[in-house]
Amino acid sequence: MDHGGHGMTMDLPPFTLGRGLEFTGEPFFLVGCLLALTLYAAAVARLRRRGDAWPLPRTVAWVLGVLSVAVTMCTALNEYGMVLFSVHMVQHMIISMLSPILLLLGAPVTLTLRALPSAGRGRKGPRELLVALLHSRALRVLTHPGFTIPLFIASLYGLYFTPLFDFLMGSAAGHLAMMVHFLMVGLVFFWPIMGVDPGPHRPGYLMRMLELFAGMPFHAFFGIALMMASEPMIATYANPSASLQVTALSDQTAAGGIAWAFSEIPSVLVLLALVFQWHRSEEREARRRDRMADRDGDKELAAYNAYLASLQARQQ
Repeated sequence: MDHGGHGMTMDLPPFTLGRGLEFTGEPFFLVGCLLALTLYAAAVARLRRRGDAWPLPRTVAWVLGVLSVAVTMCTALNEYGMVLFSVHMVQHMIISMLSPILLLLGAPVTLTLRALPSAGRGRKGPRELLVALLHSRALRVLTHPGFTIPLFIASLYGLYFTPLFDFLMGSAAGHLAMMVHFLMVGLVFFWPIMGVDPGPHRPGYLMRMLELFAGMPFHAFFGIALMMASEPMIATYANPSASLQVTALSDQTAAGGIAWAFSEIPSVLVLLALVFQWHRSEEREARRRDRMADRDGDKELAAYNAYLASLQARQQ
Protein backbone atom coordinates (compact mmCIF):
# COMPACT_ATOMS: atom_id res chain seq x y z
CA MET A 1 0.00 0.00 0.00
CA ASP A 2 1.13 3.56 -0.58
CA HIS A 3 2.58 5.10 2.56
CA GLY A 4 1.95 8.83 2.61
CA GLY A 5 3.52 9.50 -0.76
CA HIS A 6 7.01 8.39 0.38
CA GLY A 7 7.16 5.47 -2.01
CA MET A 8 6.95 2.85 0.77
CA THR A 9 4.64 -0.14 0.25
CA MET A 10 3.09 -2.19 3.03
CA ASP A 11 0.41 -4.88 2.65
CA LEU A 12 -1.35 -5.00 5.98
CA PRO A 13 -4.67 -6.69 6.72
CA PRO A 14 -7.22 -5.01 8.99
CA PHE A 15 -5.84 -4.80 12.54
CA THR A 16 -6.49 -7.78 14.80
CA LEU A 17 -5.50 -8.28 18.42
CA GLY A 18 -3.99 -11.68 17.74
CA ARG A 19 -1.49 -10.30 15.24
CA GLY A 20 -0.82 -7.34 17.53
CA LEU A 21 0.65 -9.69 20.15
CA GLU A 22 3.41 -10.86 17.81
CA PHE A 23 6.78 -9.20 18.37
CA THR A 24 7.57 -7.74 14.96
CA GLY A 25 8.52 -4.12 15.65
CA GLU A 26 11.55 -2.03 16.50
CA PRO A 27 14.46 -4.18 17.79
CA PHE A 28 15.98 -1.07 19.40
CA PHE A 29 13.03 -0.76 21.78
CA LEU A 30 12.93 -4.51 22.42
CA VAL A 31 16.59 -4.56 23.47
CA GLY A 32 16.05 -1.44 25.57
CA CYS A 33 13.04 -2.95 27.33
CA LEU A 34 14.87 -6.18 28.12
CA LEU A 35 17.84 -4.20 29.43
CA ALA A 36 15.56 -2.02 31.59
CA LEU A 37 13.92 -5.07 33.15
CA THR A 38 17.26 -6.80 33.73
CA LEU A 39 18.98 -3.82 35.36
CA TYR A 40 15.98 -3.10 37.60
CA ALA A 41 15.77 -6.74 38.71
CA ALA A 42 19.51 -6.79 39.40
CA ALA A 43 19.25 -3.65 41.56
CA VAL A 44 16.32 -5.07 43.55
CA ALA A 45 18.19 -8.35 44.03
CA ARG A 46 21.24 -6.44 45.28
CA LEU A 47 19.13 -4.68 47.91
CA ARG A 48 17.59 -7.95 49.07
CA ARG A 49 20.97 -9.67 49.35
CA ARG A 50 22.11 -7.09 51.85
CA GLY A 51 18.81 -7.27 53.75
CA ASP A 52 17.09 -4.14 52.43
CA ALA A 53 13.47 -4.18 51.27
CA TRP A 54 12.11 -2.65 48.09
CA PRO A 55 8.34 -1.99 47.73
CA LEU A 56 6.64 -4.50 45.46
CA PRO A 57 4.28 -1.85 43.98
CA ARG A 58 7.36 0.01 42.70
CA THR A 59 8.54 -3.09 40.88
CA VAL A 60 5.08 -3.77 39.45
CA ALA A 61 4.81 -0.18 38.18
CA TRP A 62 8.23 -0.42 36.49
CA VAL A 63 7.41 -3.74 34.81
CA LEU A 64 4.06 -2.40 33.56
CA GLY A 65 5.79 0.73 32.26
CA VAL A 66 8.39 -1.27 30.35
CA LEU A 67 5.74 -3.62 28.98
CA SER A 68 3.66 -0.65 27.80
CA VAL A 69 6.65 0.56 25.78
CA ALA A 70 7.25 -2.95 24.40
CA VAL A 71 3.62 -3.41 23.33
CA THR A 72 3.59 0.05 21.73
CA MET A 73 6.83 -0.27 19.79
CA CYS A 74 7.70 -3.98 19.51
CA THR A 75 4.45 -5.46 18.21
CA ALA A 76 2.39 -5.15 15.05
CA LEU A 77 0.81 -2.07 16.65
CA ASN A 78 3.91 -0.24 15.44
CA GLU A 79 3.39 -1.46 11.87
CA TYR A 80 -0.20 -0.24 11.81
CA GLY A 81 0.94 3.04 13.32
CA MET A 82 2.92 3.63 10.13
CA VAL A 83 -0.22 3.54 7.97
CA LEU A 84 -3.07 4.63 10.25
CA PHE A 85 -3.03 7.97 12.03
CA SER A 86 -5.42 6.73 14.72
CA VAL A 87 -3.13 3.82 15.63
CA HIS A 88 -0.11 6.12 15.62
CA MET A 89 -1.94 8.42 18.03
CA VAL A 90 -2.54 5.48 20.37
CA GLN A 91 1.21 4.85 20.26
CA HIS A 92 1.97 8.50 20.94
CA MET A 93 -0.40 8.78 23.89
CA ILE A 94 0.86 5.59 25.52
CA ILE A 95 4.57 6.21 25.09
CA SER A 96 4.48 9.90 25.97
CA MET A 97 1.97 9.87 28.83
CA LEU A 98 1.12 6.44 30.24
CA SER A 99 4.55 4.80 30.01
CA PRO A 100 6.45 7.69 31.67
CA ILE A 101 4.02 7.77 34.61
CA LEU A 102 4.36 4.03 35.23
CA LEU A 103 8.15 4.14 34.86
CA LEU A 104 8.46 7.07 37.27
CA LEU A 105 6.24 5.30 39.82
CA GLY A 106 8.91 2.59 39.75
CA ALA A 107 11.35 5.12 41.31
CA PRO A 108 14.36 4.01 39.22
CA VAL A 109 16.62 6.86 40.41
CA THR A 110 15.96 6.07 44.08
CA LEU A 111 16.59 2.38 43.44
CA THR A 112 19.84 3.15 41.63
CA LEU A 113 21.09 5.40 44.43
CA ARG A 114 20.34 2.70 47.00
CA ALA A 115 21.85 -0.11 44.96
CA LEU A 116 25.09 1.59 43.89
CA PRO A 117 27.91 1.39 46.44
CA SER A 118 29.61 4.54 47.71
CA ALA A 119 33.08 5.14 46.26
CA GLY A 120 34.41 6.40 49.59
CA ARG A 121 35.54 9.76 50.87
CA GLY A 122 37.22 11.95 48.26
CA ARG A 123 36.51 9.53 45.42
CA LYS A 124 33.94 9.59 42.63
CA GLY A 125 32.12 6.50 41.47
CA PRO A 126 28.87 5.93 39.55
CA ARG A 127 26.77 6.84 42.60
CA GLU A 128 28.61 10.13 43.16
CA LEU A 129 28.36 11.00 39.47
CA LEU A 130 24.60 10.38 39.55
CA VAL A 131 24.23 12.61 42.62
CA ALA A 132 26.25 15.33 40.87
CA LEU A 133 24.00 15.02 37.80
CA LEU A 134 20.87 15.38 39.94
CA HIS A 135 22.25 18.65 41.35
CA SER A 136 23.60 19.96 38.03
CA ARG A 137 22.48 23.24 36.50
CA ALA A 138 21.66 21.53 33.19
CA LEU A 139 19.19 19.15 34.81
CA ARG A 140 17.75 22.01 36.84
CA VAL A 141 16.91 23.80 33.57
CA LEU A 142 15.64 20.67 31.80
CA THR A 143 13.20 19.84 34.61
CA HIS A 144 11.98 23.39 35.27
CA PRO A 145 8.29 23.90 34.38
CA GLY A 146 9.29 26.93 32.32
CA PHE A 147 11.03 24.45 30.02
CA THR A 148 9.05 21.22 30.39
CA ILE A 149 5.57 22.66 29.77
CA PRO A 150 6.49 24.47 26.49
CA LEU A 151 8.42 21.38 25.37
CA PHE A 152 5.43 19.16 26.11
CA ILE A 153 3.16 21.45 24.08
CA ALA A 154 5.63 21.92 21.22
CA SER A 155 5.93 18.14 20.85
CA LEU A 156 2.34 18.21 19.62
CA TYR A 157 1.86 21.39 17.65
CA GLY A 158 5.44 21.86 16.45
CA LEU A 159 5.60 18.30 15.17
CA TYR A 160 2.21 17.42 13.70
CA PHE A 161 1.33 20.81 12.25
CA THR A 162 4.66 21.29 10.44
CA PRO A 163 6.44 19.30 7.69
CA LEU A 164 8.72 17.83 10.38
CA PHE A 165 6.36 14.91 11.08
CA ASP A 166 6.22 13.78 7.44
CA PHE A 167 10.01 14.09 7.21
CA LEU A 168 10.56 11.88 10.26
CA MET A 169 7.99 9.32 9.10
CA GLY A 170 9.88 9.00 5.82
CA SER A 171 12.58 6.80 7.38
CA ALA A 172 12.91 4.15 10.06
CA ALA A 173 15.57 6.22 11.84
CA GLY A 174 13.33 9.29 11.87
CA HIS A 175 10.39 7.31 13.24
CA LEU A 176 12.63 5.79 15.93
CA ALA A 177 13.98 9.22 16.90
CA MET A 178 10.44 10.60 17.14
CA MET A 179 9.28 7.84 19.49
CA VAL A 180 12.36 8.18 21.70
CA HIS A 181 11.64 11.91 21.81
CA PHE A 182 8.04 11.28 22.92
CA LEU A 183 9.20 9.00 25.73
CA MET A 184 11.91 11.37 26.95
CA VAL A 185 9.62 14.42 26.87
CA GLY A 186 7.04 12.51 28.90
CA LEU A 187 9.66 11.49 31.47
CA VAL A 188 11.02 15.02 31.81
CA PHE A 189 7.53 16.54 32.06
CA PHE A 190 6.15 14.13 34.68
CA TRP A 191 9.33 13.69 36.76
CA PRO A 192 8.99 16.83 38.94
CA ILE A 193 5.21 16.47 39.01
CA MET A 194 5.29 12.89 40.29
CA GLY A 195 7.95 13.75 42.89
CA VAL A 196 8.76 10.07 43.53
CA ASP A 197 12.46 10.27 42.72
CA PRO A 198 14.86 12.98 43.94
CA GLY A 199 15.47 15.78 41.47
CA PRO A 200 16.50 19.41 41.12
CA HIS A 201 12.91 20.62 41.65
CA ARG A 202 10.57 19.48 44.40
CA PRO A 203 7.54 21.82 44.29
CA GLY A 204 4.67 21.52 46.75
CA TYR A 205 1.68 19.31 45.99
CA LEU A 206 -0.56 22.18 44.91
CA MET A 207 2.10 23.50 42.52
CA ARG A 208 2.53 20.02 41.03
CA MET A 209 -1.19 19.85 40.32
CA LEU A 210 -1.06 23.25 38.66
CA GLU A 211 1.85 22.12 36.47
CA LEU A 212 -0.09 19.00 35.50
CA PHE A 213 -3.23 20.87 34.49
CA ALA A 214 -1.21 23.56 32.70
CA GLY A 215 -0.14 21.06 30.06
CA MET A 216 -3.12 18.73 29.74
CA PRO A 217 -5.64 21.13 28.11
CA PHE A 218 -3.36 21.53 25.10
CA HIS A 219 -3.82 17.84 24.32
CA ALA A 220 -7.58 18.40 24.25
CA PHE A 221 -7.22 21.46 21.99
CA PHE A 222 -4.93 19.47 19.69
CA GLY A 223 -7.47 16.65 19.47
CA ILE A 224 -10.33 19.04 18.78
CA ALA A 225 -8.33 20.70 15.99
CA LEU A 226 -7.88 17.33 14.29
CA MET A 227 -11.53 16.39 14.75
CA MET A 228 -12.84 19.69 13.34
CA ALA A 229 -10.61 19.74 10.27
CA SER A 230 -12.47 19.45 6.98
CA GLU A 231 -9.54 17.85 5.14
CA PRO A 232 -6.54 15.63 6.02
CA MET A 233 -3.82 17.64 7.76
CA ILE A 234 -1.02 15.03 7.81
CA ALA A 235 0.40 14.07 4.42
CA THR A 236 1.77 10.76 5.68
CA TYR A 237 -1.75 9.46 6.27
CA ALA A 238 -3.49 11.27 3.41
CA ASN A 239 -3.92 8.17 1.21
CA PRO A 240 -4.81 5.09 3.28
CA SER A 241 -5.12 1.78 1.46
CA ALA A 242 -8.60 0.69 0.46
CA SER A 243 -7.95 -2.61 2.27
CA LEU A 244 -8.02 -0.71 5.58
CA GLN A 245 -11.61 0.38 4.87
CA VAL A 246 -11.15 3.89 6.27
CA THR A 247 -10.88 7.33 4.76
CA ALA A 248 -8.09 9.75 5.63
CA LEU A 249 -10.56 12.18 7.21
CA SER A 250 -12.32 9.56 9.35
CA ASP A 251 -8.95 8.18 10.45
CA GLN A 252 -7.83 11.70 11.39
CA THR A 253 -11.07 12.32 13.29
CA ALA A 254 -10.51 9.12 15.25
CA ALA A 255 -6.93 10.20 15.99
CA GLY A 256 -8.20 13.52 17.32
CA GLY A 257 -10.72 11.77 19.53
CA ILE A 258 -7.99 9.55 20.94
CA ALA A 259 -5.75 12.54 21.69
CA TRP A 260 -8.64 14.33 23.37
CA ALA A 261 -9.89 11.43 25.46
CA PHE A 262 -6.55 9.92 26.37
CA SER A 263 -5.28 13.10 28.00
CA GLU A 264 -7.78 12.55 30.82
CA ILE A 265 -6.37 9.13 31.78
CA PRO A 266 -2.86 10.19 32.88
CA SER A 267 -4.30 13.29 34.54
CA VAL A 268 -6.46 11.10 36.78
CA LEU A 269 -3.60 8.68 37.50
CA VAL A 270 -1.18 11.44 38.45
CA LEU A 271 -3.81 13.27 40.48
CA LEU A 272 -4.58 10.12 42.47
CA ALA A 273 -0.87 9.54 43.04
CA LEU A 274 -0.39 13.12 44.25
CA VAL A 275 -3.37 12.93 46.61
CA PHE A 276 -2.02 9.67 48.03
CA GLN A 277 1.46 11.14 48.47
CA TRP A 278 0.00 14.24 50.10
CA HIS A 279 -1.98 12.10 52.53
CA ARG A 280 1.08 10.00 53.38
CA SER A 281 3.13 13.15 53.90
CA GLU A 282 0.56 14.56 56.31
CA GLU A 283 0.52 11.28 58.23
CA ARG A 284 4.32 11.28 58.53
CA GLU A 285 4.29 14.89 59.73
CA ALA A 286 1.63 14.05 62.33
CA ARG A 287 3.70 11.12 63.60
CA ARG A 288 6.80 13.32 63.74
CA ARG A 289 4.95 15.89 65.84
CA ASP A 290 3.65 13.16 68.15
CA ARG A 291 7.17 11.83 68.67
CA MET A 292 8.46 15.33 69.34
CA ALA A 293 5.67 15.91 71.85
CA ASP A 294 6.52 12.65 73.59
CA ARG A 295 10.19 13.63 73.83
CA ASP A 296 9.69 17.16 75.18
CA GLY A 297 6.72 16.32 77.39
CA ASP A 298 4.30 18.46 75.37
CA LYS A 299 6.28 21.61 76.10
CA GLU A 300 4.84 23.30 73.04
CA LEU A 301 1.28 22.61 74.22
CA ALA A 302 2.15 23.76 77.73
CA ALA A 303 3.66 26.98 76.39
CA TYR A 304 0.54 27.62 74.33
CA ASN A 305 -1.70 27.03 77.36
CA ALA A 306 0.45 29.41 79.41
CA TYR A 307 0.08 32.01 76.68
CA LEU A 308 -3.72 31.64 76.73
CA ALA A 309 -3.66 31.93 80.54
CA SER A 310 -1.65 35.16 80.34
CA LEU A 311 -4.13 36.64 77.88
CA GLN A 312 -7.01 35.76 80.21
CA ALA A 313 -5.20 37.29 83.18
CA ARG A 314 -4.72 40.56 81.29
CA GLN A 315 -8.43 40.80 80.54
CA GLN A 316 -9.40 40.42 84.19
